[in-house]
Amino acid sequence: MSNQAEPVLKIACVVGARPNFMKMAPLVRELKRRGHETILVHTGQHYDENMSKVFFDDLGMPEPDVYLGVGSGSHSRQTATVMIEFERICEERKPDLIVVVGDVNSTLACALVGAKMWIPVAHVEAGLRSFDARMPEEINRVITDRISDLLLTPSPDGDANLEAEGIPADRVHLVGNIMIDSLLEHLERAKQSSIVSNLGLADGEYAVLTLHRPSNVDDPAVLTEVLDAVRDVSASLPVAFSCHPRTRQKIGQLPGLDLDAGNVKLLEPLGYIDFLSLVSRSRLVMTDSGGLQEETTALGIPCLTIRENTERPITVEQGTNRIVGTDGGRIREECARALSQPISKSRVPALWDGRTAGRVADVIESWNRRRSERGDERAG
Repeated sequence: MSNQAEPVLKIACVVGARPNFMKMAPLVRELKRRGHETILVHTGQHYDENMSKVFFDDLGMPEPDVYLGVGSGSHSRQTATVMIEFERICEERKPDLIVVVGDVNSTLACALVGAKMWIPVAHVEAGLRSFDARMPEEINRVITDRISDLLLTPSPDGDANLEAEGIPADRVHLVGNIMIDSLLEHLERAKQSSIVSNLGLADGEYAVLTLHRPSNVDDPAVLTEVLDAVRDVSASLPVAFSCHPRTRQKIGQLPGLDLDAGNVKLLEPLGYIDFLSLVSRSRLVMTDSGGLQEETTALGIPCLTIRENTERPITVEQGTNRIVGTDGGRIREECARALSQPISKSRVPALWDGRTAGRVADVIESWNRRRSERGDERAG
C-alpha cells in the first residue's frame, strides 16, 4: 500500500450465501482498516440462522448495513428480486464500487445492477470454470466476469480462462484465494471446538460429507446411489453428514433409503468454527462443494468430489482432491483407496497464504488512483 493517503472509496460489499461470508469477512476488515467506507449488503439468499447469522458471528463480521431478505425461489426469480432491491440501494447509497464474490445468484444479480447503473464492479474469485453450462453457478461466473471491471483471480488457471475468453489483461489480477484468509485466521480457534467429541467421534477416524448441488440432490436416483455408497462406507468409517436443509428435504422423499443401517450422523448445518473443526480433524471429506475442495487442499485432508467436473482444477493438480462422480461403485472404490494409503500432503498453491485481502485492497486502490488521475467515471 502506498504511503500517500488514498482517496476514500464508498464500497458496496455484497454477500448472499454461506460461501460468500468467508470470502468477504477478511476483505471488509481490510478495507475498513484502510479507511474506506464499506456498505455490507446481505441479500438474504441464505436467510435462516444456521445458514447465515451464525456464520456472521463466527467470522466476526459486522451486522449488515443493508439486509434485502430476498429468501428462496427459482434461479430467475431470486436473481430478479435481488436486482430490484439492490438497484434501490445503489440509488440511495451511491457507491463508488461494488464488490461481489463467488458464483451465487446474488453475485450475478448485483454485478448486473452495477453494469446497468454504470457503477464499477470488482469480482473476487474470478475466472473459475467447470465448462459445464448445466450448472447455474457456471452461468453466473461467466456473465459476472464478462461485465466486471476488476477480475481478481485465486489461481493461474483463472487468468488462463479469462485470457481464452478475450478479457483484456489489464482487468485481470492474480491475488490468491481469499477463503484461505478466513481458514488460517480461525484454525486455532476451531481446534478448541468440542464438536468432534460431542458427536462421539475421534480425531482422524471419521469422514465428513456435504451435498447440496441440484444435480446431486434433485434426482432421486442419483441421490439414492450416492447415499447408498456413503452408508456402505460408514460401516468402516463413521460419516458426519452436515446436511443442507434442501438436501434433508429431498432425503425425506426417499422412502427406500435407510441411512440408519450404517453409521451416518445426519447433522444440521454447522457454524463456521464448528464445521472447520470437524473438517480439519477428519480423515476424509466427500463433497460437491467447490470451497471444500480448496479448504481440504490447504489442510492436507483427502477430498473426494462427488461431481463429474470441477471449476477448481488446481485442487486436483496440486492438492488432495479427486473427482469421483456419482457412481456408487466408484465412490466406494475411491474411499477404500484413500483410506488404504497414507495421507500425502498437498502442495498448497501460491498466494493461498492468508494475505489475499490485502492484495485485493491494493488492486482496488491502484485502480482508483488511475481513475482519479484520468478523471474517469469508470476505469479499468
